[in-house]
Amino acid sequence: MPTPQARSSKLDLRLTPEAKARLSAAARERHQSVSQFVLSSALERADETLADRQHFRLDAERWSAFMAALDSPPRALPRLERLLREPTSFDPPDSA
Repeated sequence: MPTPQARSSKLDLRLTPEAKARLSAAARERHQSVSQFVLSSALERADETLADRQHFRLDAERWSAFMAALDSPPRALPRLERLLREPTSFDPPDSA
């Protein structure tokens, strides 16, 4: 179990009385303070949001397909290549 760290930062929230009442009711159901409830709920949601950016799981077949895609040469995208060759309004004018 990780050792608890001292809390040194503060987060202030502005909310409606209805929102505060809902959070208070939910915290009571979990036998937590509103601060504990909000913090644990927010951290759970943060972990869910970040999970797909940090870890993903594939079975052996999909892992092989993923690795093959990474190892294969890039496919030609002629329209993108043409777009990148065209001058833009940010390019200096031709000095011809």
